[in-house]
Amino acid sequence: MSDATVFIRSNTRLLAPPLVPEIRLHLAEECVPIWQKTEEQLGEMNVPPPYWAFAWAGGQALARYVLDNRALVAGKAVLDLGAGSGLTALAAARAGARSVLAADIDRFSLAAIRLNAAENGLAVATTGDDLLAAPPAAFEVVLVGDLFYERVLAERVLAFAEAAKAAGALVLVGDPQRNYFPRDRFEPVARYDVPVTRELEDAEIKRAAVWKV
Repeated sequence: MSDATVFIRSNTRLLAPPLVPEIRLHLAEECVPIWQKTEEQLGEMNVPPPYWAFAWAGGQALARYVLDNRALVAGKAVLDLGAGSGLTALAAARAGARSVLAADIDRFSLAAIRLNAAENGLAVATTGDDLLAAPPAAFEVVLVGDLFYERVLAERVLAFAEAAKAAGALVLVGDPQRNYFPRDRFEPVARYDVPVTRELEDAEIKRAAVWKV
């Protein structure tokens, strides 16, 4: 068992995100303890913050939308970009996607995705490659949950999303309009009130939307 798997099992519980009760994930019940343990126990390993340990509002909205509109992904090759916990990837797999690739550069995220996929009995492939560094591969659907929280990352994600759309992919983004979300480049297709925690967000209910390029 890898150190990442041990850490995840030791610091999370299997929980269902409020907006997506069909799927169970290894999630942290509290924000501060797992953030501190990541810094204290894994700091020398240069491990990113444990974003994978939470079901963020944008990801929950996108997963809900996919499950409620299965025809969008059924029988198709799907990419979950910056997958975190793998929630939207798992939603796509449950909705009948032909193949699902969950991409994240954090190896702890990849370990969490594999654990979550096994828990839900779903097949999801993973990659730690930085897919933003190259032109999009031939995916029919690209899912992006809550990635517009840093300026440079947001610029790279937007460029990738627009290139994927130009190549013929359906690009869907779940986002509560984070600081660097370029609203003028997207149009909303659905809106959700997502229960969240004040430890992570500025309210107990976060208004999130699903957008397309």
